[in-house]
Formats: sequence, structure tokens, C-alpha cells
Amino acid sequence: MIQSKILVIDDEEFITRSLKQHLEKEGCEVLTAETGEEGIEIFKADVPDIIILDLNMPGIGGIETLKSLKNLDKDIIVIIITAHGDIETAVSAIKLGAYDFVEKPFELNRISVLIKKAVETFHLKREVSYFRGEKFETYNFSNIVGQSEPMQKVLTLAKKVSASDANTILIQGESGTGKSLLARAIHYNSPRASDPFVEVTCTAIPEALIESELFGYEKGAFTDAKVAKKGLFEYASGGTIYLDEIGDIKLATQAKLLRALEEKTFKRVGGLKDIRVNVRIVSTTNKKDLEGAVKDGSFRADLYYRLKVFPVFIPPLRERVEDIIPLALHHISKFNKEFKKNVQSISKEAQNLLLNYPWYGNAREVRNVVERICILEDTDIIYPEHLPSEIIDHLDEVSESSSSIDLPSDGLSLKNVERDLIAQALKKADGNQTKAAKLLGISRDALRYKMQKFGLL
Repeated sequence: MIQSKILVIDDEEFITRSLKQHLEKEGCEVLTAETGEEGIEIFKADVPDIIILDLNMPGIGGIETLKSLKNLDKDIIVIIITAHGDIETAVSAIKLGAYDFVEKPFELNRISVLIKKAVETFHLKREVSYFRGEKFETYNFSNIVGQSEPMQKVLTLAKKVSASDANTILIQGESGTGKSLLARAIHYNSPRASDPFVEVTCTAIPEALIESELFGYEKGAFTDAKVAKKGLFEYASGGTIYLDEIGDIKLATQAKLLRALEEKTFKRVGGLKDIRVNVRIVSTTNKKDLEGAVKDGSFRADLYYRLKVFPVFIPPLRERVEDIIPLALHHISKFNKEFKKNVQSISKEAQNLLLNYPWYGNAREVRNVVERICILEDTDIIYPEHLPSEIIDHLDEVSESSSSIDLPSDGLSLKNVERDLIAQALKKADGNQTKAAKLLGISRDALRYKMQKFGLL
């Protein structure tokens, strides 16, 4: 038996003494009380793992004692001892949250088995509670790096959707933008956080198996189906099922998925009975890929629009340049702890290179670059020489591509040329400073400085 602290509340000395001797031999610490009032006071002072409670006692009685204990700790495990013929009251105790009951007289070995299961349940609940708390801390919205205006809008929308009753959420964005992280944050900050989060990587499941993986199958549904099996939708009931790269699900399964969304029911493969589930579906995809699939007929339009009730689009990192340095510093802090390094900052020159690099791999690429530097370099400050060659060389490529202006024989004003180019870039980008900065191959901060300089703000 797992070593635990057990409180026995019973007015019969023979029972409390017998249980105490028996359970102490099995390695448990046993506290005893003769009344409900005494038991409640001991519980407040010592916080036992398990309580064994007699229903028929003088004073406030077993049912009232149970209610008081559950008010103090709704998760406390209480095993009821009841006299023969008092089953109805014991059932009432179960409805109030008691773990189980035994009738007098009982064998000590029989109650040991019950206590062992109860103790294991207690520790499992405590581990699950710790795990969920850890998940909540890890996937809290405040841990998502994004101080730029576009990312703040994404987080504001995601928080609203997370707290809502929305059953379908579609997160769109390029690879590496953080779709998976946002999907988890939506779940672990929602009323469904205590229920399962089931991840399905649609690209990793063979086409022939995806329907049975999602919806399960009945015994005899196919050659190897020797027993019935629940699908991932059933395991996710009450919580969230996360369909990563949903665009890879084939048309036959899409029809069944649409029915599950609209009617909240489905049939297992080979089954006739409807199975009802309450599940939120969070899907992720590359925006262009899914819209293209709808146009070419490989993805059902009705399913697409059903999934898109609450769309969340994460813009690529190159369109929110303000997030690059905070993101890099976030990962530096993380990898300092992991690799026992002491990187304190990024030099201005290195920052300029990071800000002018397009980051086609988005936030994931930033993470990989920082991890590589933290592993390979022993430095307190990241300088340009510590950066990968593709980042350093990119600035030279931009400079070469922008050097194609022919200088007239009578000369020109460099100041006017620069001002005109900035004005053209802003016009072409419809006033979007991030896009204009990208067209000019400079950071948004550098663009704003020049706009102020030339009176374009």
C-alpha cells in the first residue's frame, strides 16, 4: 500500500483500534476521532489523505460530517462505514461525494484493498492536479511572446474565443508561427481545461486508418478488429480535440467529421449506434493550402465554413518585426537555464541583422537559431559573428538588389531620393508600415525614424 495518512472517524473503539493496528502494519499513519466534530478539527490541523467515516455517530452524524469535510476539501477521499440495512443512507453519501462504502462487519483485508485503491486514486488526482497546473503555467496566454499590435489582436481574440462556448476554432498561419502553442493556450485557459486535450497530427496517420483513429471501430469491423476500440473523439469528450493540418483529411472522413460537428454524434467504423460527444475542435492549417483545397474540390466547402466559425489568423513574423527581439530574448532566457549558459543580451549590430532578416521559418526559426547559438557559443553578448551565415549574408543581398539606380550625369539629391522611396513604399503597402519596411529592406523602427525625419508621419 502507498504510505499515506488516514483519519478514522468512528465512535466504536474496537473498530478504530483494529483499523489503526492493521493499517499501521501496512505502513500508513493513522489518526482517530470518536465524533464528527473531533474529526473535522483533526482534518483541519493534519490534512489526511483518506478518511474512513462511520455514518452512525453521536453528535452531528456521518452525513453532516461528510458535507463539512467536502466543503473544506471537495477532493478529499472519504470511505463510509455503514451498518447492515442502512444502504440507502450510504448511497446518499456516495451522491454527496463519498468514494465508496463498506458494511459492518467487514474483513480487514477487504477494507485494505478498498483503501489501497482509494489511496492510489488520491495520489493520481494529486498528480493530475499538479500536471494540469503545470500545463496551465506553460500554456498561459501571458507566456506567448507578442507585443506587436497584430499579435496583441490575435491574443485578444483567442482569449475571448477560449472563454466562450465556441465548438469550432480554425487557427491559420504559416508554418512556425505558433499555431500549436495558441491551440493549447485556448484549451488550458478555457472552462474545458480540466478535461482532455487530444492532439491529432493528420499528416502522420495513414489515409486508410484516419477514420478509425478519429471515431473508433466495432468488433469485426475489419479483419484485425478483434475487439471494439474507442476513437480519439470519445477520449476527448468534454475537452478539446486538436486537428493539426486538417487539410490532409480525405473527403470520406470529412463527411463524417462534418456530421460530428453539426449533430455532435458519429458512428464507429462498422457500427450502427450513434455515439454522442461534447468536444471542442481546434483545427490548424496553412491558410492558402486550405482555401486552395476548397477551390480544387479536395476539401469540402461546407466543412471549411463550419470549421471557420471562429477563425484566428497568426501573421508571419516578418509582418510583426517588433516581436523578433523579444522572441529571441525569451528563448535566450529559456536556453540559458537548459544549457547552463549566461547570455545576457544581443548587440545593436546583431539586432539590426535579426530585424532585417525575413524569417520565413517564423518563430520556430528564431528558436532554432537561438538554441544553436546557446549550444555552440560561450559568450555573454550575441554579436554578428555568432549569427548563422544566412542572416549575415541577407543584408548584403538586400544592399546589392537595391543598388540598381542609375545616377544621372547632373547628379541628384540623396535626401529626396530616400524620401521618395519611402513615400512610394508606404503607398504600395497601403500605409502598412511593416510591409513598407519589408519593401525597403529595413526594420519598422528604422522606417518610422526616417518617416519622422522626412515629415511623413
